[in-house]
Parts: sequence; C-alpha cells; structure tokens
Amino acid sequence: MHASQGRSVGLGLALASAFAFGGSGVAAKPLIEAGLDPLHVVWLRVTGAALVMLPVAWRHRRLVLRKPALLAGFGLLAVAGVQACYFASLSRIPVGVALLVEYLAPALVLGWVRFVQRRPVTRAAAAGVVLAAGGLACVVEIWSGLSFDALGLLLALGAACCQVGYFVLSDHGGDSDDAADPIGVIAYGLLIGSLVLTVLARPWGMKWSVLGGSADMNGTPVPAALLLCWIVLIATVVAYITGVVSVRKLSPQVAGVVACLEAVLATVFAWVLLGEHLAAPQIIGGAVVLCGAFIAQSSTPRAPSGPVAAGGPASAEGELSAGHSAA
Repeated sequence: MHASQGRSVGLGLALASAFAFGGSGVAAKPLIEAGLDPLHVVWLRVTGAALVMLPVAWRHRRLVLRKPALLAGFGLLAVAGVQACYFASLSRIPVGVALLVEYLAPALVLGWVRFVQRRPVTRAAAAGVVLAAGGLACVVEIWSGLSFDALGLLLALGAACCQVGYFVLSDHGGDSDDAADPIGVIAYGLLIGSLVLTVLARPWGMKWSVLGGSADMNGTPVPAALLLCWIVLIATVVAYITGVVSVRKLSPQVAGVVACLEAVLATVFAWVLLGEHLAAPQIIGGAVVLCGAFIAQSSTPRAPSGPVAAGGPASAEGELSAGHSAA
C-alpha cells in the first residue's frame, strides 16, 4: 500500500517537473529577444532560485563537508552547464529543436555505462541510440545542409552532455545510509551554479531596464518581470525539487519516460505561445528521438549488486532517471 502510494506521488512529481522544465524556454526566449543576453537570463534564473533556496542550504550546511564533490558536480553540470548551454542555444534555434537535441542525453549516458562503468550495453540499447540519432537528423533537416544554426546545435548538444551529469548525480548514493538529502543538494547546486555564472555572465553589465518593461510573446506584450518570476519559481525551484525527489520514488525506467515528456511539452508550448511551428518531418523526427531515448533507457542493464567500476556512482539507476533537465 505504501509502495503504491509512493509510486503515485513520484509519478505526480515527475509530471510536475516535466511541465515546469518544459515551460522554461518559452518564458526565456522573449526576454532574450527583448535584449537580455542568454547568459544574463541564466544568471537571473539560477541566482533568483538560489536566493529562494538559501534557508534550505543553511539547514543542510553539513553537506558542504560531507559531500563536497557531489555538490560541486551538481552545481557545475546539472545547474550552470545545462542552463547556460540550453539558453544560449535558444537565441539561435527554436525551443523545440534545442530541447530535442538535449534529449540525446539518455543515449549519451550509455557511453558512461559502457566506458566508465565498463558494463555491457544491450543491442536494444544500442539500437535506441541509433534511432535517436536518426530522429535528430530529421529534426535538424540534415538533408537541407543543416538548415539550423550550427553553433546553436552545438550549444544544445553541450546541454545534452551536461545533462548526463544531472542523470548521474541526481540519485547518486540514493540507496545508501549516508545518502545526501536531495533538496539540500539542489540548494547548494544552485548556489555553486550562481557563483560560476556570476563570473561567466558578468551581470553588472546587464540591461536591467529590460526587466522593467515588457517582452513580446508572439505579438502579445507580457511583463518581463512576470516571465522572470515564472522562470525562477516554477521552471527552476519547483522543477528541480519535483524532478530530483521523483527520482528517489520511481524506478529509473518510469522516471526517464516521464522526463521525455518535457521535450513534448516544450515543443507544444513553443508552438502555441511563440508560434514556432515545426514541419511534419521534424515532428516525426522528434517522436523518433523520444522513442530512441526511451529504448536506450529501458534497455540498459541494471547495476550489479557488488561495487561498480571505479569512477561510477554507487547506483547506476540514477544515471537513467531524473527529469532534466534543462531546460
């Protein structure tokens, strides 16, 4: 009974995380088009969320001594790296395309499993990688000679690589007695990410006046401050908390499948709110990417009962779960 309730709660949290993360791009892109640098939008997002989570960080201050590597990795990869690359890609390519490219991450995780943990990868998992790559070729219309900005695609791929770190770290040691509280990890990850992004973004040169005006959302003026509040509170604080906590309550296969809904939701939001219509081959390609990601996740062998290879986390389940990211 309790297990069933926990699973239901985990599924609800994973769905909420996918919805929250999926709405980040459509709120951020109007701010970028209004004159804010993508890195400045990321800095506002992460720093605002870090301030909201500051009381939580103080409550879990012992984590700094207990899990310094975990906190640093989460801050650098799962927060600063994913957000900076994803938001930078939004200034050059459509939201849906950026997120679909980012969702190559589940396939990239197989590289971690195969070459870092030195565990075999099933043929079905390898087929999922090939399927995802083929779908991506349709999304970017490779037959047209890459109709999208090449740098934008590389940035989105960078977000995918950083999201691998999010998958690996989200449930790191979740089954051990010394497991770090996931909310505390998020709080310190946001603080570390904010510090890193402050150096990179140099917010003192930001166009602060943009936040006092409005941004255009497909012809409709929306207060920039309202968009920022959504990005900070919903697309970051709520998204990270519900996403990481859901990892602890669901199997990696279920959490991974639900996380894939983020790409679908982001594409729908961008279509409705930003008018970013995708062609039929791109829609089909997006569906193939998600199918490939699902196959790659569900076909990866479970972690052995004994210690894993050096360099891998204590539980490989966390590599294939998490809601993302990214976005």
